[in-house]
Amino acid sequence: MHKHKGDHHHHHHHHLRGVVRSHSEPPLKDKASSTPSTSFAAIENYNNNHLFYEEEESETSCEDSVVRRYDEEEDSSWISWFCNQKGNEFFCEVDDDYILDDFNRSGLKNQVPFYDYALDMILDVESSDIDGTLHDHEQNNLIESAAEMLYGLIHARYIATTKGTSQMLEKYRNYDFGRCPRVNCSKQRCLPVGESDTPRLATVKIYCPKCEDIYSPQSRHQEQIDGAYFGTTFPHLFFLTYGHLKPQEASQSYAPRIFGFKVHKK
Repeated sequence: MHKHKGDHHHHHHHHLRGVVRSHSEPPLKDKASSTPSTSFAAIENYNNNHLFYEEEESETSCEDSVVRRYDEEEDSSWISWFCNQKGNEFFCEVDDDYILDDFNRSGLKNQVPFYDYALDMILDVESSDIDGTLHDHEQNNLIESAAEMLYGLIHARYIATTKGTSQMLEKYRNYDFGRCPRVNCSKQRCLPVGESDTPRLATVKIYCPKCEDIYSPQSRHQEQIDGAYFGTTFPHLFFLTYGHLKPQEASQSYAPRIFGFKVHKK
């Protein structure tokens, strides 16, 4: 069903990756929850924003935008493909076994539209298209966005596990998360952090363990990633686990001077 991807190459334009936008609310199989999850609020905004994204950005930023399309002919799995997309360098590859365990996905069904289709896409399972309604481009785009969101929310849980943390350790050692921009931190390695655990509230930031502050990532592609895909806990749990890697707090701080005299703070 969602694997008919070769014939619709057009750009995704989202403020936050994984935001699901559509002309209408998707026909969800699981309408059990009485309160609509936050993922549907974005869908209603689509009508207002749709023209802006289509007209403005398609002309101005074609060269920057990446055509984010998974082609089933590729050798890699969806997870490997996703993690290798430009801007997704912060993500590690979540173990299939972790995703397959229902317990690790508890509570996510109410947050992610097209949940079953999205899960199949992440795990490279061919979905059975029962009602025949999901062949059009727009719904395929919705499922791709839902797959990103589902993967991101699973990822935030996975990096708190022993295996996930050790995978992030390798990435930390490789400087995959960038360095602190503060001069007195002397190019200290950083870790990704979310300012909220709720999707679509804030984009991902990088946390410096030396000055213990957060900064925007250096790549504008990374700046669009949802912070909830890493969560508020991760860097602090990481340094609890790998205490020997925590640097000493930054002792130097910049002193403003006017003609050589220190400026006294009032």
